[in-house]
Amino acid sequence: MKANDFRRMVLGMRDTAEGSHMNHPDFRVDGKIFASLHHDLQWGMVALTPEQQQEFLQENPRMFVPENGAWGRMGYTKVRLASADEDTVGRAITLARQNALDKLTARSTRKPTTRRRAR
Repeated sequence: MKANDFRRMVLGMRDTAEGSHMNHPDFRVDGKIFASLHHDLQWGMVALTPEQQQEFLQENPRMFVPENGAWGRMGYTKVRLASADEDTVGRAITLARQNALDKLTARSTRKPTTRRRAR
């Protein structure tokens, strides 16, 4: 898989827009990033949950690697494009997009917090 294949797959999802974050392409649904391409265009990224990440790492250790540091611990997962196949990456992208939508839904259904005024 090449970077343009990854881009095509992500942009093929409904309501997905390409943007740029820190000088590399990212992909958003309702403004929320759920996938991106690294600067070198050799790696993609999908925003999975830590549990989803573990499943993909176990099933496809040559294709998926956690992002570095805290991002990786939160589920952000690198996709080695040279080793990637469309079916597996398609599943990961679909989950990442749904995760972004779920976060947006959870945020919009939270009760507003009331703050006490300091006297």
